[in-house]
Amino acid sequence: MSRGIPLALLALTLGAYAIGTTEFVIVGLIPTIAADLGVTLPSAGLLVSLYALGVAVGAPVLTALTGRVPRKTLLVALMLLFTLGNVIAWMAPGYGSLIVARVLTGLAHGVFFSIGSIIATSVVPKEKAASAIAIMFTGLTVALVTGVPLGTFIGQHLGWRATFLAVAALGVIALIGSLLFVPRHLQRSAPATFGQQLAVLAQPRLLLVYAITAFGYGGTFLSFTYLASILQDVTGFSANAVSGVLLVYGVSVAIGNLWGGRLADRRGPIPALKLIFALLAAVLFVLTFTAYNTWLVLLTVLALGAVAFGNVPGLQVYVVKQAQRFAPQAVDVASGLNIAAFNVGIALGASLGGLVVEHFGLMHTPWLGALVVMGAFGLTAWSGRLDRRDGVADRAEGIAVSAH
Repeated sequence: MSRGIPLALLALTLGAYAIGTTEFVIVGLIPTIAADLGVTLPSAGLLVSLYALGVAVGAPVLTALTGRVPRKTLLVALMLLFTLGNVIAWMAPGYGSLIVARVLTGLAHGVFFSIGSIIATSVVPKEKAASAIAIMFTGLTVALVTGVPLGTFIGQHLGWRATFLAVAALGVIALIGSLLFVPRHLQRSAPATFGQQLAVLAQPRLLLVYAITAFGYGGTFLSFTYLASILQDVTGFSANAVSGVLLVYGVSVAIGNLWGGRLADRRGPIPALKLIFALLAAVLFVLTFTAYNTWLVLLTVLALGAVAFGNVPGLQVYVVKQAQRFAPQAVDVASGLNIAAFNVGIALGASLGGLVVEHFGLMHTPWLGALVVMGAFGLTAWSGRLDRRDGVADRAEGIAVSAH
């Protein structure tokens, strides 16, 4: 492995951390932004929805439209767009300009994770494909936990605009890293025609993978969205203690993500995904009962971190594997649609969780989340059976992420 490969992955991981932070930090800043700009909380909350819309649209559409652009050039352009979006948010004089900033960064987010997965697997041996994706996604998963409390802390002490300036600085560092360390000549799939792009959505086997992704993350976020509330209102932790628990959770997430990548490399995507989904459902179900005990809930949260995002690398490798079978000229597009499926699942899960909390109470979110995750388990098992029927070996080795 050349010296440049770890540095290229490091640049991708830092970019993932910056992008993950800007997506989720808004949650902690909504009350501050609403008060400062004189808008209602639902209007401030719309900043979250519009960002997710930017991700969901940007991932498949822009990934397809930029198929002929060299991967390194596109990556640098995306980090430039991301940094610009955060600078606009920093300077935003009002609500309208902040909306523009959020949509711009959401568009960059969608394409970044789509081509980032392709680039990550292009700079490592094929048998390390899932692990390479895991390393990159570690940036996103850690940002889920550390970015929100740190960004909120900055926003509360220096103003919410300062948070976006700090994220823009991260974007500049990731931009420089991409320029210096990502190889210039990377193999890529042949650009997909419009008909081939539509063909991706017409492939039942690819739609099945997207459903697995949406169910898996819908179930996770149905409960995760309200984890801090559970820890504070049910377990009885103070607000400061909750922040500490979530930071420890972040370390567990990073370890679990790497473990999930190695598991997918070693056993293949389907067995790895089945194991992780089964463990995730079990941990969410157990949380229903352990939330009332301080020490038991700490152990449960640590276990939850270890499995909550461990399925990311397996899902990305699996969607590429299936795309090469059913839509070989649109692998990038298929990968981009899976990023959209992640965001659809997160949005639907969080929304469903809100309805559950409103009508039934906080402690119904963990076990209902477990049921949704079991739906992902069932779909994964079904997809595996279809693979075996077709005579396809379930193994991660030998996956060629780019068409030759």
